[in-house]
Amino acid sequence: MLLRYILVSIGSGILFGVMDGLINANPLARKWYEVYQPIMRTDINVAAGIVIDLVYGFAMAGIFLLLRESLPGQSGVVKGLCYGLLMWFFRVVMYTATHWMMFKVPAGTLLYGLGAGLIEMLVLGVLYGLTLRPAG
Repeated sequence: MLLRYILVSIGSGILFGVMDGLINANPLARKWYEVYQPIMRTDINVAAGIVIDLVYGFAMAGIFLLLRESLPGQSGVVKGLCYGLLMWFFRVVMYTATHWMMFKVPAGTLLYGLGAGLIEMLVLGVLYGLTLRPAG
């Protein structure tokens, strides 16, 4: 069980990083994120990004294991989708609402972030639902 948790956590951390790269560096995202250009970094600390995504992977996998039995549904996929929706709300929706309140950001930018974040969280949730089960 512990080995599976470690492997899934590392895999999901890597997947998280790859999806973040695809979500934030594609031409559509670059268009929508132009509003952040004045405060955007010109260089990226790749090592820090990898560490952060791996920590996210371990945290999200561990939280899924803690919540798994209380999530709705009988199958791992349904439980994973429910978890993905929870993570989307707490990670993406709340972040987006804060940006909407604090910054002059185009609605398209906010909607892009909501949609891309939903896909990302659902993919991770399904991964956890298919691969992680409590010991016993």
